[in-house]
Amino acid sequence: MTDYSPPLTGTAQDETRELRPKFNADGLIAAIAQDATSGEVLMLAWMNEEALAATIATGRATYWSRSRGALWVKGETSGHVQDVVEVRVDCDQDAVLLRVNQTGGACHTGRDSCFYRVVEPNGRALSLDVQTD
Repeated sequence: MTDYSPPLTGTAQDETRELRPKFNADGLIAAIAQDATSGEVLMLAWMNEEALAATIATGRATYWSRSRGALWVKGETSGHVQDVVEVRVDCDQDAVLLRVNQTGGACHTGRDSCFYRVVEPNGRALSLDVQTD
């Protein structure tokens, strides 16, 4: 485990220059991976304290697998690694943005991005994004 200081209250959290991640009740924080060159959103995953610290220390995207209950280094088995260029947090530090150089597909389906379907105007049907199909 790491020793992140607890989040501050109110606007103090929005303005602090200290990393004080706000993990949810399950000890997790949302992590969005974005292609550092194109800006395309690649995936959303979760991090616990250890995953965030490992990502920062190693420069390799490391997540918490809720299904396996274990740390997961992206690309460890698939070879589709995410080399972290920059780590950002949102204003109140309850979400992380990883700007990455992606090798291979980011999605477990093999696609470049996990966001390959578009919700149709009827709000029920999905279509494939022709740019990522």
